[in-house]
Amino acid sequence: MSKSQQQARLLSRRQLLQAGGVGALAMAAPGMVAASVDATRGLRGQAAERSVIFVLLCGGPSHLDTWDLKPEAPDNIRGPYRPAASRVPGMRISELNTRLATMTDQFTLIRSMTHVGNISNHFDAMHHLLSGQAGAPPDSPYLGSIMARLRPSERTIANYVWLIRCVGDPVFCAPNIGSGGHLGAQYQPLFVGNANNHPAMPSFRAPEELQPAVEPARLQQRRRLLSSVEQPGRSRSSANDDRTTRDWDNLQHRAMEMANGPGGREVFDLRHETTATRDRYGMHPLGQNLLLARRLVESGVNFVTVNGWTGSAPGQAGGGPPASSWDMHGSEMGMGNAFGTGSYGMGWCLPCLDQGLSALLTDLRDRGLLERTLVVTMGEFGRTPRINQPDRLPGRQHWPNCWSAILAGGGIRGGAVYGETDRIAAYVKDRPVRVQDLGATIYHSLGIAPETRLGRDGFTRPVSTGQPLLDLFG
Repeated sequence: MSKSQQQARLLSRRQLLQAGGVGALAMAAPGMVAASVDATRGLRGQAAERSVIFVLLCGGPSHLDTWDLKPEAPDNIRGPYRPAASRVPGMRISELNTRLATMTDQFTLIRSMTHVGNISNHFDAMHHLLSGQAGAPPDSPYLGSIMARLRPSERTIANYVWLIRCVGDPVFCAPNIGSGGHLGAQYQPLFVGNANNHPAMPSFRAPEELQPAVEPARLQQRRRLLSSVEQPGRSRSSANDDRTTRDWDNLQHRAMEMANGPGGREVFDLRHETTATRDRYGMHPLGQNLLLARRLVESGVNFVTVNGWTGSAPGQAGGGPPASSWDMHGSEMGMGNAFGTGSYGMGWCLPCLDQGLSALLTDLRDRGLLERTLVVTMGEFGRTPRINQPDRLPGRQHWPNCWSAILAGGGIRGGAVYGETDRIAAYVKDRPVRVQDLGATIYHSLGIAPETRLGRDGFTRPVSTGQPLLDLFG
């Protein structure tokens, strides 16, 4: 063996991967995406057998002004909006939902979401909702991490992606979105985008982890070097030698494909979409992130969380941090009129959601992806029935007792309303749905038994203690 060969064998796996432009994140593989793109035919990746797009309307939209209108209630409760004409009798949604109102037969509307206990802060409400369980322990992993653990895909280096991580005031951010909880950091999501780098911007770039560190020719040289190096510490006499060799070879192949080829980066390049398609989703952060979510599940990603941030309204700057568009307190917290067209106004945010979500559902259906893609759209809680400071810049405060959610695809039947609130939408009147029931329903859609147990160090927990809403499935 030559001296150069001996030196090569001393290189560690981490050193080699980093030399090829792939860092530690690629080794843990929480979030790289591998797919190829044809400019005329779109993505050529293979969609996952089952996937979820969870549209989290961070801040908590008012159920009375979106999907549970009470037009007979007093003015200080019902708000300014009236129900839109809908295809489904009894499914009264806001007149601002002009597109969704024409496709109510394609989704189910849950009006009886409720938290167990008085959970009226964003931090705890998000933690319990995203964990899929009430009273979630501090180290609980979130739905996307659990799916990445139970349904890992070999067709993609990413299983769990979060489009725009919530930032700013910590009260808006669920604690475990970046940790994987007790499952470990290898099941954390890949975070894509921020307030200064989101897909509605012409300068939007793929995550830095997907940008090659060196030129393709040098990567090819390093690929040849990798193939000549044994895994450090591997014993030829080991009974697991063949398996270890295969795992090592697979890691080399996947890491080098991500760093060398355009596939991972191409998934994030919305220039491959037509102008008409992009305009249909809306040229705002929420609309373009929903389009990106479609591309991700189409390429094989199992779980995508989309932050419901809508960005700044026309003529305004800022728009708040990417977590709080739907936290419409009004003048009490300096956010302007909750029923206006500002960045914290229903007149701006709800049409953005209506545009993007209707385009997403239509796109998934037309591409044959809706039946295997569950789309969940909701906030972490609702809003008070009574309008706050109606004579100034009105708004509504946090309300954990009831709120609404839209579910579509993934086997969910359309045209149904599940649950009911009282005459002013203050409390659940019929068929309450706890966060653990929603979690169990998501798992049921994915073919995961809620009693499935996960854990580390011999201590296991069921993924859900709730009951799936079987009536929602057609």
